[in-house]
Amino acid sequence: MTDFPSLARQMWHQLEPVYAPVYFSPEVARETEALGYDTSERWPTYFALRAAPLGPATPELVTATFYSFSPGMVAAHVPAAWRTASPATVLEARARGVDATLRAMLGELTGDPRLARAADLARTAAEAAALAGRPLAAANAALPWPDEPHMVLWQAANVLREHRGDGHVAALLAAGLDGCEALVSFAAIDAAPVENFASRGWSAQDWEAARARLAERGLVDTAGRATGPGRELRDEVERMTDELAAAPYRALGEDGCALLAELNRPVFQAVLESGLLPSQSTLGILTVKDPGPRGQVTGPRG
Repeated sequence: MTDFPSLARQMWHQLEPVYAPVYFSPEVARETEALGYDTSERWPTYFALRAAPLGPATPELVTATFYSFSPGMVAAHVPAAWRTASPATVLEARARGVDATLRAMLGELTGDPRLARAADLARTAAEAAALAGRPLAAANAALPWPDEPHMVLWQAANVLREHRGDGHVAALLAAGLDGCEALVSFAAIDAAPVENFASRGWSAQDWEAARARLAERGLVDTAGRATGPGRELRDEVERMTDELAAAPYRALGEDGCALLAELNRPVFQAVLESGLLPSQSTLGILTVKDPGPRGQVTGPRG
């Protein structure tokens, strides 16, 4: 019997690098800079690009859906993002930038029938994603599908990763972990260095307070490292995240997932070889090599 939760994790590792260049691409940066955004740092455009499908979202909505960013950091960028450009304008710029990025990376591969088949499979999975209780997935799924296969593949990867992310938030809520506690507990199992999370906007006082709350629950020790129960709770979060992400891949079936992974591999490799992506993100994904079947963890959204 196929273990679809584990397969969902494997497919996430395959498809996340297809989506992620949107936040690091010079082509996307040129598009957003032309709209008036500050591109000297990542976050002004990050919040605009990722939140745009929600419409002119309030800081409260973005904080709730992004989950692991401090409310103060979100408020520094939203709703200011919508005073620079409307969400609809941002989405148009996002599409132009992603299109240019993928064309530059893939070259003649954009016309390869195998990429078109990969796009069809990824879209099938994305359209099978249940959207109830999944605001970011639903907002992206409501966008029109593009015509070009490479853009269909990117859009499907977008919907699927936000679907997984929405489910991850549900798992964190079920575990009783707020946004800052999610980061502290993630760092406590050595999934990613603490320094990786400084950009999420939590102060040292916020971090220590979250660590103290986890210590009261017996989830971290005095040094801030995960205890046995703390690791068990994170394992449960990951298990639930995988289970909640599995339905789209059940729709493809094991053979369909294997074919999608095979057909996506040239895209995956082209993205990694571009050097755009960091070697390790706050998601806990190592992006410097082809991922193995398991072993990484979902981590904070973003």
